[in-house]
Amino acid sequence: MAYGARATGIANIAADGTVLDSWYPTVELIDDITHPSTRRVSANELSPRLLNLIGMDRDRHVEVVPVRTEIADLSAPAVDAHDVYLRLHLLSHRKVKPLEINMTDVLEHLVPVAWTNKGPCLPDDFEYVRTNLRARGTIHVYGIEKLPRMVDYVVPTGVSIAEAERVRLGAYLAEGTSVYREGSVSYNSGTLGPARIEGRVFSSCVIGSGCDLGLSSFVMAERTDGRNRTPLRIGENCVIRPSAGIIDLNVGDRCELGAGVILEPGTIVYDTRDPHEKTYVPAHTITEQSDWTITHEPHSATPVVRERL
Repeated sequence: MAYGARATGIANIAADGTVLDSWYPTVELIDDITHPSTRRVSANELSPRLLNLIGMDRDRHVEVVPVRTEIADLSAPAVDAHDVYLRLHLLSHRKVKPLEINMTDVLEHLVPVAWTNKGPCLPDDFEYVRTNLRARGTIHVYGIEKLPRMVDYVVPTGVSIAEAERVRLGAYLAEGTSVYREGSVSYNSGTLGPARIEGRVFSSCVIGSGCDLGLSSFVMAERTDGRNRTPLRIGENCVIRPSAGIIDLNVGDRCELGAGVILEPGTIVYDTRDPHEKTYVPAHTITEQSDWTITHEPHSATPVVRERL
């Protein structure tokens, strides 16, 4: 059955009508929305705390407006920036899991934004805006890109994030997850249980409970078209050692990838698990299985597959 979502929040709208962002403090899943849309709401529909935030910010050339966004079917593609931001909030609020809703082409609805400690701004006239904002104190520009930091919008319970810049809005972090200083998690990706992330998790990648991604490791889903990626899943209690990487390969449970090993679907590995039939096979025939280790060994020119004890 199709289900949708609803939320009320505030949006930053540039002077030329560009939607810079939408913030939804609370979100809910709904299954009876008949007229999906985003509309401005009246002041009496806002909480007193949100009411204090709306109005014109002339220094940033931005109007802060109250909005209500409703999506009838989360399995259908997003239709505008407000729709995209609500989907990103649903993921970071842990209302839906990565790969459960349609995130196809979501970045096409967003524009590059100058993210600052005074709020989002259009980058095109930012040098003029910077002068205005300096009158309000020191100004920091965190980045110029389409997606903001997650913690500026959502702070999930029970997680540790050492460096806010490295976790995008739309990341799903289960309770017990730690993202270390060199770790990063993109949108529509994340952990389904307690995990240790010191590597890079690209969009459309899901990491199972109990996993450990070492320093400079990565899990990367293959690009299909534009910015979309093929879904990738790592099972439970897997270890990816420092500087190792998985590209476009699903992985079973209780697996270990040795330091420096990079696996793609066509990577040839030496499978020693059957002592009577040791063979060279492409990695895609092995990785969806469970209970293996793949490491570099001195005697072999290719990574070696062994049973994980």
